[in-house]
Amino acid sequence: MKEDGRKNNGGNKSAGRKSKSEEQNLVQKLSPMEGKALEVFKKALNEEKQWAVKMYFEYMYGKPIETKILDVTTDTPIFNITD
Repeated sequence: MKEDGRKNNGGNKSAGRKSKSEEQNLVQKLSPMEGKALEVFKKALNEEKQWAVKMYFEYMYGKPIETKILDVTTDTPIFNITD
């Protein structure tokens, strides 16, 4: 019986969430820039930049629930029956 090769589907070993220490290291590196980032964000909000307003509301109140309306009332036959 021939193997299907699924055991070789290891994927990228560096994929996925970074380790906690890597995450803390990044936060440590970015922390000195926090004040500047907030000032830029405030400036963008004062200039009513669309991306800044959207980001503000998404972080403050959460993203709105997405709803999709599907139209499944088509008259396409599932089976093609011929006599």
